[in-house]
This record gives sequence, structure tokens and C-alpha cells, in this order.
Amino acid sequence: MSSTLDSYRSVQKILYVFIAVIGVPVNLLAIVILSRGKCGLSACTTRYLVAMAAADLLTIVFEIILFRIKKYYFMSSFLKITPMCSVINVLRYAATDCSVWFTVTFTFDRFVAICCQKLKTKYCTGKTAAVVLTTTGVLYCLKNIPRYFLWEPKVIIDNVPWFCNLRDKVITDPGWVAQAWVETVLTPLLPFAGILLLNALTVRHILVASRVRKGLKGQNKGENRSDPELESRRRSVVLLFTLSGSFVSLWMTLIVNFIYYQVKAMGFNFNDSEWVFHNFGVLLRNFSLCTNTVIYAVTQSKFREQVISAVKFPIISVLQLINKDAP
Repeated sequence: MSSTLDSYRSVQKILYVFIAVIGVPVNLLAIVILSRGKCGLSACTTRYLVAMAAADLLTIVFEIILFRIKKYYFMSSFLKITPMCSVINVLRYAATDCSVWFTVTFTFDRFVAICCQKLKTKYCTGKTAAVVLTTTGVLYCLKNIPRYFLWEPKVIIDNVPWFCNLRDKVITDPGWVAQAWVETVLTPLLPFAGILLLNALTVRHILVASRVRKGLKGQNKGENRSDPELESRRRSVVLLFTLSGSFVSLWMTLIVNFIYYQVKAMGFNFNDSEWVFHNFGVLLRNFSLCTNTVIYAVTQSKFREQVISAVKFPIISVLQLINKDAP
């Protein structure tokens, strides 16, 4: 089994580099394009999507590059100094929390926009989105500050503490154990359940509303009239369900893994196959950091147009420069 474990580790190292190489530029591209406000999306939707892309980008930086890739390729880096790796642990968990909960807040915003017409005008605004996103980000940054104190040096060389070892009391202290459970419930169990519930309620509302509108327009009698309201709602729902569906599917393995170990009361005593299963779930979760931009491109025609323009711009500029300098 050890050869299988070594093979998986080798593949995992390559995949994390792939995620970093792809994830950084695509999230930067998404932030730039969405921030320009030319994708035909509302102000509140744009702010949620920009925040999600920014959180994904920060998670790639702290979780993938400064934690995963550093562990594989830069064993003697100054980032291994205990205070530095403790800060990185705080930031990678905070970024992951924000990435997850920005998806939840976006899902709730779309639920309100589709299902709660009276609340929609007050809640689904750019100002409200900014307040919700800022509050969520600050709260989850504060929540993860105690993580800094979970670690102790593995070795001290010339009075410099190196590496981060989990303190023994963290595993047995009731306070830390309770905090670990609370954090696991907050991310990802509660978001997972919340997204599924909100999407189920949204689907139910859409089905009921569509039948009513079709009845009022006489489409149930064979008429075939276009309905701008239903078409706009359809585009919004496609974006919502694709984003939240991607989140649910890519986090599913990690959640099943967590439930499995809690039922068996195994803690973190993994055998080889269980270690692979756990780390495969983490890999899928981290892969979700690269998918949102692809989803925007697939579901939003104006976003695709902006991407094509952004890709063409440097090529056209170089060609114009060459032609200008040509004799």
C-alpha cells in the first residue's frame, strides 16, 4: 500500500501546482472583468461574485501556495518559522471560511431576489451586499485568530522556533475540542445544509410561480409567448444552481469523510486508504477554487464576451505595435 501512497502523493503535488497556476490568473481575470460592471449583472450580484473570486484567490495563495506547495517544494523556507506558519494557518482557514460563506450569502441573496419580492427591493442592493460581505469577512477573520495559539515549535535552532506542531492540550482540552466541533459545523456542515435548503425552496417557488404565470398568459392552452420575466429568472437560476451545485459536489467527499470518522470515533488515526480518501476530499475542495470563473463563462454570454476581449487585447496591441514599426 505504501507504493500507492507514494504515487498518490506524487500526483497530488502536481495537481496542487496545476491549481495554483490556473487558479490565480482565472480568479484575477474574473475580478477584473466583473468589477468593470459590463456583464449585465445587478450591482449586488456583481459584488457577491467579485467577493467570491477574491476569497478563492486568497485561499489559493494561503492554502495552496503558502501551505501545500511550500510543504512539498520549499522545506527550508523562512515560512517554516513557527510564527510565520502559525499566521499562514490562521489566514488559510479564514480565507476558506470566507470563500464558503460568500457562496452562502450569494445563495441567500438569490433566494430573496427570486422568492421574496417584498424584501427584494430593500435587501438585494449593492449597499446591502457590501455590508453583508464586509461583516462576514470580518467575523470569520476574528473567528480564526485563536488558531494562532494552537501551534508550538517542533525544534528551536539558534533561538529561532521552527515548524508548527499541534499542542498536546488541543487534542484533549474540552474547550479546544468544542471549538473544533463548532468550526466544523460552521464550515462546511451548516453552509452545505443551508445551500441545499435554500436551493430546494427556490426550486419549489419557481415551479409554483411558473405554473401560475403560464396559466395567466394562456400558455397552458397552447399559446407560445415569450416571457421576459421568466427568461431573466431562468438566467439567474442557472448561475445560482451551477455555482452552488459545484460547491456541493466538490465538498461532498470531505463531508462524507468527516461523518465517517465521527461515526467510527476514529479521530484522525488514518490507515493508508483512509488517508488517501481524506486528502482526495481536500483536493476536490481546493479544486473548487478554480471552477467559478469557468461557470461564469459557461452561463453568462456577456462575461464570455468580456473574456474574449480581454484575451484579444494584448494580441491586437502587439500586432498593432509590430505593424506600426514595420517599414
